[in-house]
Amino acid sequence: MTNTAAVAPDPSAPAAQTLADLRRVADEMWPADTAESWDRVGLVTGRGDAPLRRVLLAVDAVGATVEEALAWEADALITHHPLLLRGIHTVAEDTAKGALLASLIRGGCALIAAHTNADQPAGGVSDVIARRLGLMGSLPIVPHAARPEIGIGRFGTLAEPVSLRTFAELVAGVMPATVSGVRVAGDPDRLVREIALLGGAGDSLLDHPAVRGADVYLTSDLRHHPAQEALELAAVAGGPALVDVAHWASESLWLEGAAEELAARLPGVEFRVSTLRTDPWNFSVGARPGDGRSAE
Repeated sequence: MTNTAAVAPDPSAPAAQTLADLRRVADEMWPADTAESWDRVGLVTGRGDAPLRRVLLAVDAVGATVEEALAWEADALITHHPLLLRGIHTVAEDTAKGALLASLIRGGCALIAAHTNADQPAGGVSDVIARRLGLMGSLPIVPHAARPEIGIGRFGTLAEPVSLRTFAELVAGVMPATVSGVRVAGDPDRLVREIALLGGAGDSLLDHPAVRGADVYLTSDLRHHPAQEALELAAVAGGPALVDVAHWASESLWLEGAAEELAARLPGVEFRVSTLRTDPWNFSVGARPGDGRSAE
């Protein structure tokens, strides 16, 4: 019988990580108690003691990103948008969410959502947009009640005034390309410097004093009537030009930094950001500039 010498463990080797470790670190980075009361963040499916080797990050939990995670043999998928934000009453596999959950469970891939809790901190959704645009003195538009250094949206100043057209071009250069591109309402030659922004749907803040006092409000999903009313008010009482970008695009920029920070906190785990565009629109026709003149 051959004797085999025991091999001492390498003390410098990182300890094996588990899903519980990912949940702990995610809550350190994006505390669940900073999420809005209506939100549903944190672990959606998965087992705490499951081994953790690969994690994919994406904006949306949809068929394409779930397939990407499973093809890569990821142990977890972190998304910005919660899959179960609104109540469901079945996880039958002939429903969209039931089919996604079944695929994740069968594939041994956990799902974690970091939504409004990831909107608020330094390095979060809006903060990253502000940094990419070079805003100085950036502060939350709506500070968190218990932690005023974080909060929803950002308000800051460009290093020097630029035309609205130049600012829109800067935004287009920062955001990933989408079918809708960057839509702008305002005089293209207007000089702008004070910028308010909110990643994701933002017409709820159109009446906020910080937004009203800005030269530009950059956000997504501006609906016809709120946008029109804001512009009419600006014409008589002053207010911002509006810059509207795709929802997915505005919430995709923070993922890269999130992956880097997670990797630093969880050595031995591989993190990857999905390169899939999950903006729902895939082509457009008939686009033309608006000029306020008759449509005839």
